[in-house]
Amino acid sequence: MNKPIKKIAIILAVISLFPIIFFSINEYLSLNKNEKIIQDIYNKQLDAIIFSINQYSDDIVRSWIFKTEDIIRQNKDEKLLQNSLNKYLPITQSVKNIVLADTLLDALTAAKFSDLDSIRKIIKNNINLVRRFFIYKNQNYQKMESIDFGDDVLLLFVTNNDKICVFQLNKKDFVTKNLSGRIRSIASDKFDVGVFHSGETIYSTENFKIEKAQQSANFWLISRYKLAMSVKGGTLEEIIHSRVYTNIALIVALGLLMSIGVFFVYRNIKREMELAQIKSDFVSNVSHELRTPLALINMYAETLEMDRIKSEVKKKEYYSIISGETNRLSNIVNRILSFSKLEAGKRNFVFEKIDLNDSAKKIYETYLHHLQNKEFEFTFVSGGEVLISGDKEAISEVIVNLIDNASKYSNEIKKIILRTGVVNQFGFVEIEDSGIGISQDEQSKIFDKFYRAAKGLVHDTKGTGIGLALVKYIVDGHKGKIELESDTSKGSKFRILFPLEED
Repeated sequence: MNKPIKKIAIILAVISLFPIIFFSINEYLSLNKNEKIIQDIYNKQLDAIIFSINQYSDDIVRSWIFKTEDIIRQNKDEKLLQNSLNKYLPITQSVKNIVLADTLLDALTAAKFSDLDSIRKIIKNNINLVRRFFIYKNQNYQKMESIDFGDDVLLLFVTNNDKICVFQLNKKDFVTKNLSGRIRSIASDKFDVGVFHSGETIYSTENFKIEKAQQSANFWLISRYKLAMSVKGGTLEEIIHSRVYTNIALIVALGLLMSIGVFFVYRNIKREMELAQIKSDFVSNVSHELRTPLALINMYAETLEMDRIKSEVKKKEYYSIISGETNRLSNIVNRILSFSKLEAGKRNFVFEKIDLNDSAKKIYETYLHHLQNKEFEFTFVSGGEVLISGDKEAISEVIVNLIDNASKYSNEIKKIILRTGVVNQFGFVEIEDSGIGISQDEQSKIFDKFYRAAKGLVHDTKGTGIGLALVKYIVDGHKGKIELESDTSKGSKFRILFPLEED
């Protein structure tokens, strides 16, 4: 009697201990590999966030340029023009002076009289650059040059009014007054961010020091100013080791429970393996999604940097590719961050009265050129004014995700239709493609987080598996509905319905 009991005890002990030993060793041996993968993902994510702050600063300056051009158009008289520029200075918060010059440098108009001789000299020294700027401007491409000017920076560019313009921008004011809000918003409770100059802290969140930075980059517009950031909660190495050791501890705990019976052992191991596989697939897919645009950006940027391309048309094409891949990379990172916030319950929707048709039309106009470059026939069918109550940014995210999916899963027939309208007291936006479609047995699963088709063309196309899950989270949060019609021989049609705004 004792022998069978001992055998059973030994068998149960082996069954219990073997998975513990196996998984513990596997976790330990794969530590370096997992660490490198996650480190690369975090670094690319930090790079993308730093890029977005730089892009935001560039957008601010371009908005000032557009306003300056409006002021020039509206004021033909020299004195009125100077007064209007002077009134505009406080609005910018950090521009100390705006100087205009004609192409011959005979006439200078300044909002405030300062060191105009120095500025005239700088413009004269960069006159060849200015001529190129006019060529770019005629091609609807705005270029500017940053020139160090003590505590300030001079932003040199040309306007649509055939004027040479210089913004005298105070570097410190630009960071603390114009960029600080954006930096705080991005930092949230996940990152520490700071702006530094020659070791001096210009601005930081929670007394962040540059010595603690995990990633840094120079500002595009502000010479010798560095933007640095790191993930909160310790170094990446500590976070990764903590995760691995936690997993090992959980495996040991599960191993002890396995001694109760083989059935419970099997069930728990299966569950953990499925979870591990989902995580592995997710990391693999995200790594691929991030690596592809980064490789293209690096290749084309390096080609342009080495001045191998002489044709301006070809250069413009390369710039367009870099811009498109940058937007694609930002979309991937933003999608992951949005999904993380929704999963943690930290994303709060701000409801307001919006025109769904107008939001869809703006997205159509934004994506039209990009999709046409990919040889897509992209059509917008307007349903007139469609007033709903919702979070404008979140609803735009839904539409963008569905358009991205439509382009990603299109095959030979590249055709996408974006529609809006009203049906049964619901406003709807509809995205229809002629792509590879979704099989009937997969349609009920595609909105699950991390779900990827097990086989077929859908599985062969790389993706993170969170796009449609993100769409479902947002639609559910707006008390909306999702309708799907799909055929593997005709394509897919997603219809998103939102309750109409009550009068």
